[in-house]
Amino acid sequence: MKRTKITGVGHAVPERVVTNADLEKLMDTSDEWITDRSGIKERHHVDESTSASDLAIDASAIALDSAGLNPDDVDLIIFCTISSDYFFPGGAVQVQEKMGMKNIGAFDLRAACSGFVYGLSVADQFIRTGAHETILLIGAEVQSVALEFDTEHRHMAVLFGDGAGAVILQSSENGDGVLSTHLHSDGKHLQDLWLPAPGSKYKPFMSKRLIDDGLHTPFMNGREVFKNAVTRFPEVINEALKHNNLSMDDVALVIPHQANLRISQAVAKRLGVGMDKIYSNIHKYGNTTAASIPIAMSEALEEGRFGPGDNIILAAFGAGFTWGSAAIRW
Repeated sequence: MKRTKITGVGHAVPERVVTNADLEKLMDTSDEWITDRSGIKERHHVDESTSASDLAIDASAIALDSAGLNPDDVDLIIFCTISSDYFFPGGAVQVQEKMGMKNIGAFDLRAACSGFVYGLSVADQFIRTGAHETILLIGAEVQSVALEFDTEHRHMAVLFGDGAGAVILQSSENGDGVLSTHLHSDGKHLQDLWLPAPGSKYKPFMSKRLIDDGLHTPFMNGREVFKNAVTRFPEVINEALKHNNLSMDDVALVIPHQANLRISQAVAKRLGVGMDKIYSNIHKYGNTTAASIPIAMSEALEEGRFGPGDNIILAAFGAGFTWGSAAIRW
């Protein structure tokens, strides 16, 4: 059976580190307050010259190198992001051009924090059907530029970081690779986690009035997000396990979207496992949205947390609400 195998992994984050102590100087907050509510100690933010496509290219170069491939070997790019350099076109075509790739297909996928799992599901179908042989899948975000670093907006400003992760996907016939993916959504929660403007809902899609009304900054109903996340994460992880006749004993590591340490701890409790089974690096990077899972997977692989033959589960939850999982045999 043809499956989709991850043959290369890479990640990149900006050099600039923003600690909780740095944020204390900008707003009424504290290291204790941030750490207690999120588990975050620091995050990386871009400088004025760095964009999401720049981070994506750095991560992609590392992933290609780890797979032993050149840019010309790639025949499709899927770029998962909600913070592309421009309103249009998407970042995928920038990666194609800047990395000197052939005139291959390239498109962006926008599913917020669930973006990488959604992108993996799409790429998996292309490879299983034989439409493509080598796909570059990227999750990259620059969220810091959309935040207001003041007391009024601190509940969002302290959470997000910038970064990128990328994987190379190729076909495999030896039984390993992506076993299954599972995608869900519930649009009634649209306004519980969103960035209202710019958009075609408004005429014009961006104006001084929208900015004055604060619609250009992200909003989150933290209580509703937490309540749904701690339910949906275990559900979709168990869905992946059941689909593949696996138990948590068969899984080397669960790599969830890095949204909040308290969410990951609640998920571990509901799954009946210790935190040694749930990978977490949120203390270093904060929430990097679509980039968080590939960054975490890249670091976990470097740390030897899983290896050939191991089963891992990826799980995501984010704006929409959207959520999903992927079961992978490495």
